[in-house]
Amino acid sequence: MSAYVVFTREHTTDEAELKLYARKAPAARQGRNLTPLAFYGQLEVLEGGPIEGAVILQFPDIAAAREWYSSPAYQEALQHRLKGAVYRVFLIDGINH
Repeated sequence: MSAYVVFTREHTTDEAELKLYARKAPAARQGRNLTPLAFYGQLEVLEGGPIEGAVILQFPDIAAAREWYSSPAYQEALQHRLKGAVYRVFLIDGINH
């Protein structure tokens, strides 16, 4: 069953750190079976507070998503995202059709 990692960027705190994150994060995707479904496209918040952007990544399953998140390459990039902006990030199982 597919799994999804969803990022919502609530607000930027350090643009330079986000630029470092954007340069380093793609290395964590190399060799992994993941599909970006949404990547900072135009958005409209229908409920809740404002957000600056959102990303949805699809993985084959929860284990693959966790492995990507905990990989050394992503953890190296993550430190810059955490310094650069306030995000909410969650992992969710898909449904069987």
